[in-house]
Amino acid sequence: MCNLLIWTIEAICFCITSFLFTEYQYVGVFMVAFAILIFLFLGSVEGFSTKHQPCTYDKEKLCKPAVVTAIFSTLSFLLGAITSVVSGFLGMKIATYANARTALEARKGVGRAFIVAFRSGAVMGFFLAANGLLVLYITINLFKIYYGDDWEGLFEAITGYGLGGSSMAMFGRVGGGIYTKAADVGADLVGKVERNIPEDDPRNPAVIADNVGDNVGDIAGMGSDLFGSYAESSCAALVVASISSFGITHDFTAMCYPLLISSMGILVCLITTLFATEDFFEIKVAKEIEPSLKKQLVISTILMTLGIAIVTWTCVPSTFTIFNFGTQNVVKNWKLFLCVSVGLWAGLIIGIVTEYHTSNAYSPVQEVADSCRTGAATNVIFGLALGYKSVIIPIFAIAISIFVSFTFAAMYGIAVAALGMLSTIATGLAIDAYGPISDNAGGIAEMAAMSHRIRERTDALDAAGNTTAAIGKGFAIGSAALVSFALYGAFVSRAGITTVDLLTPKVFIGLIVGAMLPYWFSAMTMKSVGIAALKMVEEVRRQFNTIPGIMDGHMKPDYATCVQISTDASFKEMIPPGALVMLTPLIVGVFFGFETLSGVLAGSLVSGVQIAISASNTGGAWDNAKKYIEAGASAHARNLGPKGSEPHKAAVMGDTIGDPLKDTLGPSLNILIKLMAVESLVFAPFFAAHGGLLFKI
Repeated sequence: MCNLLIWTIEAICFCITSFLFTEYQYVGVFMVAFAILIFLFLGSVEGFSTKHQPCTYDKEKLCKPAVVTAIFSTLSFLLGAITSVVSGFLGMKIATYANARTALEARKGVGRAFIVAFRSGAVMGFFLAANGLLVLYITINLFKIYYGDDWEGLFEAITGYGLGGSSMAMFGRVGGGIYTKAADVGADLVGKVERNIPEDDPRNPAVIADNVGDNVGDIAGMGSDLFGSYAESSCAALVVASISSFGITHDFTAMCYPLLISSMGILVCLITTLFATEDFFEIKVAKEIEPSLKKQLVISTILMTLGIAIVTWTCVPSTFTIFNFGTQNVVKNWKLFLCVSVGLWAGLIIGIVTEYHTSNAYSPVQEVADSCRTGAATNVIFGLALGYKSVIIPIFAIAISIFVSFTFAAMYGIAVAALGMLSTIATGLAIDAYGPISDNAGGIAEMAAMSHRIRERTDALDAAGNTTAAIGKGFAIGSAALVSFALYGAFVSRAGITTVDLLTPKVFIGLIVGAMLPYWFSAMTMKSVGIAALKMVEEVRRQFNTIPGIMDGHMKPDYATCVQISTDASFKEMIPPGALVMLTPLIVGVFFGFETLSGVLAGSLVSGVQIAISASNTGGAWDNAKKYIEAGASAHARNLGPKGSEPHKAAVMGDTIGDPLKDTLGPSLNILIKLMAVESLVFAPFFAAHGGLLFKI
């Protein structure tokens, strides 16, 4: 068993490292090309002049030349991109080693395995939060050496940091999502449904590719995604603050309020982790896992509320002004506290609602499982209905957050509300990464021929992990909505727009096109998974039919071919969706102007958030409906099972359809709405000066 375990781990690690290094070569070329584009566009705003120019918001003052801001924006873009890549890669390395350790600890009991999986996720979460915060703080201080009192130019240049982080997350999420779901669909359709062999069975040719994909998609992709959200919300808050009283009076402590909130979040999450391990409570049986993880969210939210109060009352003046579309609104610090808190508690509400709709402990998923009695069609119908219904409460929570935050502190309030939702990012990532770590531990246990008891324990961990992963996606999507709206506000402020009039044809056509973009993007990503999965299914069938001895265990399958299919599909298919997102703001801004672009951003935000929530929760519900039947923990579940029964096969079909929804489409859409907004903000000076070419003819 030991030799087989070592071989399994080495094969997975080699494939993961090989894939990521190849992906980063592709991404590196894009990074350099786009950095040049940023410099050329922003440098040409004033014709590459090296003379000081009147400031955008205070014409009586002189600010640094546009060409200098172009250089610093390019540097911050590269820093954000590199930090995002490093965060994703090291997070994936941590998770990869944790997979094997969790499988080994499962020999001692479910409690020991849980502690290893959770702590490994926590290490990744703390590293990502601290790394993003540290690099941003150092970058601000280094740029400040040159910019001096020109904080408007300084924080305008810093926005490139968010663009770099989110652009890398786009390719990581789309590429990793295509990779993992192509392998997962191929392994499930042929292995489970046609050949009736267990999940992660070493006889399945796609099993190594499936395990690799979980790491590159769910771990590296999620790490880059949440880093991008954090960087963008910080940049949006800093841009608005720089043209408010914090920036005008050069109050650096108050300017760093978004960073201080994130710092307090790290301390709070550090305390919160003690409640999940044997420091305070010990997990003894599987049914205690999900409540323990849910407890993490509640405790971190309560403690963070106190932390926000401390930071707000000690670091922010009692009264200050916030820029709001050309005017300065007077704001009191208690209103700022409420803005951050409403975002924080909205995140908890979204997490709880997501859990209710995706956990098999509650009636919605049990109803989906019950619908499998009559076949896959009714399973799909019930799953889609659940996903649509799950959108309602999160959208109300986001809407209330936006209304309260804007009422109290204008666009700055929305930006810090997004930071409030992300303030417990370390805990969020810990419970999110816990899911794929537990899943892969079960895969390693199966491939290494470890005892059936170990597999049962890892399956118990994985069942809770599916729900926590869905909660993590809910947080990511909810924060993306707030971040995108905050960036939208910063963009329209920078472009000099005081109102966005929907009755203006320029804006309305942008609104319609923007609402269509998430559907276009969804079609691209889903078809990409379908194309890759088709090739994978054909290859797995070919091996089962033409290589004798695979089913008997006498011959090893050709794992390498399946890994290559997923790898090739990922690199080829991630380019068109990425190009759609990256080029749309540039094309619209250059040819149609910033008014039309403001409509595009609003439309993509409104439709994208709802599609993302629905897709993620539908996929999560189908996955846990399948596991509900497989576990057979209740009389109802046993009536639907066992594995291999007709209801179970229908559940597997639903899970297979839901895989690309929850792991490719949903997570990628939240990056779409953020990335388009932050890109528009970075290029806003160019659009304001030279955009709308078609309307100037």
